[in-house]
Amino acid sequence: MNSASNPAQNEPVETPVIGHQVSPRFERSDEFEADLRRVVDGYFQEAGISTRDRLSMFLKTAVLLSLAGMAYSTLLFVALPFWAVVALVVFLAMVVAGIGFNVQHDGGHHAYSRHHWINRLAAASLDLIGASSYVWRWKHDVLHHMYVNIAGHDTDIDLGPFGRVSPDHPRRMLHRFQHLYIWPLYGILALKWQWFDDFRDVLVGRLGARRMPRPKGWDLALFLLGRLAFFGWTIGIPSLFHPLGSVIACYVLGSVVLGIVLSVVFQLAHAVGEAQFPTPDPVTGKLDAGWARHQVRTTVDFSRGNAFVTWCLGGLNYQIEHHLFPRISHVHYPALAPLVEAVCLRHGVAYHDHGGFWKGIASHYRWLRHMGSPAQAS
Repeated sequence: MNSASNPAQNEPVETPVIGHQVSPRFERSDEFEADLRRVVDGYFQEAGISTRDRLSMFLKTAVLLSLAGMAYSTLLFVALPFWAVVALVVFLAMVVAGIGFNVQHDGGHHAYSRHHWINRLAAASLDLIGASSYVWRWKHDVLHHMYVNIAGHDTDIDLGPFGRVSPDHPRRMLHRFQHLYIWPLYGILALKWQWFDDFRDVLVGRLGARRMPRPKGWDLALFLLGRLAFFGWTIGIPSLFHPLGSVIACYVLGSVVLGIVLSVVFQLAHAVGEAQFPTPDPVTGKLDAGWARHQVRTTVDFSRGNAFVTWCLGGLNYQIEHHLFPRISHVHYPALAPLVEAVCLRHGVAYHDHGGFWKGIASHYRWLRHMGSPAQAS
C-alpha cells in the first residue's frame, strides 16, 4: 500500500489523561476505511502518478513566492498613493495566506515531497509568515486532524470566551450576538499568533488541556529565528525606508486581513451545521465510529469544481479528502473527491458539500447564530 495515501497515517499521538479528560478512542477500522484505501491507492496505481513531488506544486510555489516578493519590493521602494498602498498590503496579505494554504500546509503534512528535508523547508515557511511550524504541527497535524470537532481535544474549535462553535462548550450571554461581532474578531487571529499564542504554548508546554513537548535544539532555534525574521521583514526593514507609524499601520492591516482569510476558510469546513460534534464517553473515551467515518462526519467540502478557489486555497475546499488523506498533495483532491464520495455512498456515510463559497459562509453564519441562541445553553 502507498503509505502516503493511508488515511491512518496521520501522526496520531496518545496523550495521558489530563484532569478528567480521557483521550478519545475510535472504533476499529472497518470496511469503509479499507474501501477508501483500496480505491485511492488503485487510482494512483492505475494512473501511474506520484502522490507527491508534483511539478504543478513546484510551479505554484514559485508563482506565490514571486508575487509576494514583487508586492513587498514595490511597497518598500516605490512611492505610492495611499489607496495603492492599502490595496497592495491587502494583496500581499492574501498572497501570504496562499503560501500558508499551499506551501506550508502541504509541507507540514509531508504531502509536498517524499523527501523529508523538502517538507521541513516548506513547512518552515510558516515561521517566516508569523507563526510557529512546531506549534502548528502539534496543534493542527496531531490534535485537530486526529480529534476533529471534539471539544477539549481539538483546539482549533476553541475560540475562547468570545466564540462558541461546539455544543459542548459553555454558552455566555455575549454569544447571543457572535454571528455579528465574530467576523472582525477573526482578524485578531494572526496578531495573537505572532505576539502571544505561540510564545505561551511553548512556555507552558500545553495546547489547551493537552500537553505538548517544548521545542529543543533546531526546533527551538527555528522558533526564535523565524519570529525574529518575521518581525524583521514586516517592521524592521520597512522602517528603514518609511515612517514607523506608516509601517505599523500597514503591518496591522496586513495581519488583520490575513487573520480573517485564514479563520473563515478553516471555519467553513467544521464550524457549520452540516458537521457533527461527537462527544466521547466520559469514562472510557470511546466514540461510536472509526477514524475515517469520524473525519467525514465532522468535515464539509465547499466550492468543489472551482479551479480558481482550489488553486488559491491549496485544496482546502476539499477538506473531506484532505482529512482522509493528509499526506497526499492537494493538487490531487479534485480527482479524488468523486471517488471518495462514491465510497461514502456505498457505505451509507453522509458526504456534505456546501456548493459555493458563499453558501459555506452562510452556513457558518447560521451555525454561529444557532450556537449563540439562549435555547442552546449547555
